[in-house]
Amino acid sequence: MDVQQQRSYEVAWRFISLWILNEKNTAEWYTPEYRAGHFLGHKGLRIADAIRQAEDNDAVARWYAEIGGALHVDQRRDEARSDHEAFLEAILDGAGFSVGYLAAADDESHDDYLRAETELALSRAGDDVGTPILTFRPGTEAEGSFFGPVIPKAPKGREAVELWDAVEKLATSGVAELKRSMRGTPDYT
Repeated sequence: MDVQQQRSYEVAWRFISLWILNEKNTAEWYTPEYRAGHFLGHKGLRIADAIRQAEDNDAVARWYAEIGGALHVDQRRDEARSDHEAFLEAILDGAGFSVGYLAAADDESHDDYLRAETELALSRAGDDVGTPILTFRPGTEAEGSFFGPVIPKAPKGREAVELWDAVEKLATSGVAELKRSMRGTPDYT
């Protein structure tokens, strides 16, 4: 979002559900607790879809920022795990959204759209990826997508723009994959 403000980009927020992505996953590491976390994320995406339908893209960005900040910056994961409904209601209320959107969290009618969005993301970046997936210049001949970047600490200011430019250049140049394991614990501050 830092780069979006610096460059005055218009960002079209799209959805990818890790719960849908992993619904058939039987790996030993994909524990019930892990699955529950993904389901909380899926409920958040149902709310995001309801916000998208009723409001606009900027409102979706605000929802993403609020729920992401609560989970990752404010470290409210335990609160979210213990009571999904109360957590989501608090985020909606705190962000100035109608708490009526909470009903969308359990509304399966959003799932077909979320599944289609997830399939679109995978068609752009491959089926062995997660989130985030960035697509540059969508709908043009120069369209390119990447999974990532996954970084321990998000850069700010000029460094954020430099990283963005590098990722965009790689994504639109035909590079298929560039990867290494995580080099530090994520720091969302």
